[in-house]
Amino acid sequence: MIFKEADLKRNYKAIVLGGSAGSFQVMIKILSKIPKEFPLPIIICSHRLKHIRSGFVEALCLKSNKTVEEPLDKDAIKRGKVYLAPSNYHLNVEIGNTFSLSTEEMVNNSRPAIDLTFETAAYVYKEKLIGILLTGANKDGAKGMKRVAELGGLTLVQEPTECVIDTMPKAALAIAKIDYTLKTDDIISFLMQLQAGKEVV
Repeated sequence: MIFKEADLKRNYKAIVLGGSAGSFQVMIKILSKIPKEFPLPIIICSHRLKHIRSGFVEALCLKSNKTVEEPLDKDAIKRGKVYLAPSNYHLNVEIGNTFSLSTEEMVNNSRPAIDLTFETAAYVYKEKLIGILLTGANKDGAKGMKRVAELGGLTLVQEPTECVIDTMPKAALAIAKIDYTLKTDDIISFLMQLQAGKEVV
């Protein structure tokens, strides 16, 4: 896959990654390939069972070269960290490069809602954000990806033919300007080329 040089050389500040049904293995594969020194924070929002609060982070950490953590309210977003939205909390990105957590009503029958994480990150980072949406069984994340695109961020969705359930990426493709539709290996390739780029900080 050939990526546009301008997309690889942009001065990105963060990545938001969302997914639902079938996305766990994709996330593990991506995190297993990202080197420890990868500079950008990766903010993950995944639909989770609200009554099961342990095991998800630990499983991601086992395969990842980087530590995965659930942020607390008002935590600063730091370079090179991987963050996972806590179970049963919406995860928002705030001006000042911090997180906020909320237990407000569900969005798209979900808490955490991918749309909220993506929309708030788009507002903060604008053209310096990368939004990645993976396999999933509902339309959560589509409006968030649309907002990422509208504010100048780069948008990637998992190739629907590769998805366990293609509802989520197809919903984004239907309403948003998506820059790249990629299989998992190509998503990894894109991120690795970012890592190699001298201008990415």
